[in-house]
Amino acid sequence: MKLRITGVVCGAGLVLCGAAGAYPGGTPGYQTDAAPFCAACHSSRKVEALAGVPGDRATKELVENKHLALIRAGKGGYEKLTPEQRTQLIEQIRALDEASTVTLGAPLKVRRGETFKVTVDLTGGAGPVVGAALLDTPHRWLARPIASEGFLVVGPPTVIGQDFQEQHEWLSRRPEALGRNLSFVNVTGISSDSAKREWGRAQVIWTLRAPQKVGSYTLVVGYFYGTEKASPLGFTEDPIRGKLPRGGFGGHSGRILFSKVHKIQVQ
Repeated sequence: MKLRITGVVCGAGLVLCGAAGAYPGGTPGYQTDAAPFCAACHSSRKVEALAGVPGDRATKELVENKHLALIRAGKGGYEKLTPEQRTQLIEQIRALDEASTVTLGAPLKVRRGETFKVTVDLTGGAGPVVGAALLDTPHRWLARPIASEGFLVVGPPTVIGQDFQEQHEWLSRRPEALGRNLSFVNVTGISSDSAKREWGRAQVIWTLRAPQKVGSYTLVVGYFYGTEKASPLGFTEDPIRGKLPRGGFGGHSGRILFSKVHKIQVQ
């Protein structure tokens, strides 16, 4: 993910972007629900993520135009790379994007007020942090946390990292008295290597309570991840902050990817 957080998104971690750019390290200081509208520095893999946006704004947000074009031109932090290195970096970033996926598993039908599990599997992402949020629609500027649909997150989500161990550190930073039943999480310890074609993985399990109103509802996952740190050409070393995306906080190397929309009938 792009924060340093390489992180998630801005203000809220995905709120991912801050005033200047993404967070290449997650959102260690923000433990709250989040939506992707603040991730202005991230690039979209699909134009549908900005469906209905007027003019050519949607296409400008695409990976090829917002991120890779800067690398190809040798601008915005990529000046020190040779043309051959820039070509190699683009190839490795594309490989990471292709390998980075998000899938959502949930029942098709539930009863009003019924408690059920939602399982989200994440692959890829440069790390060291990725983010995931339960949302109501796959749109960067219109999506809302799933509570807006009437779903209640029951208890803290279960976060299982790349080492197959359950994680608690990020969630534990939120005071227990405020409730840790968040619809957004950071997953730490993620590592991918584009040159070796080795990809990170993680899983998040939420327990939800269905709305009280009968009807058809949608669930979707927003996946926030970074790309450049997975490539040996894609980062610089800072003596204090460690690895930083070569394109910097405003380099648009972060991504927002939505899962397929899951339709759930509340009976």
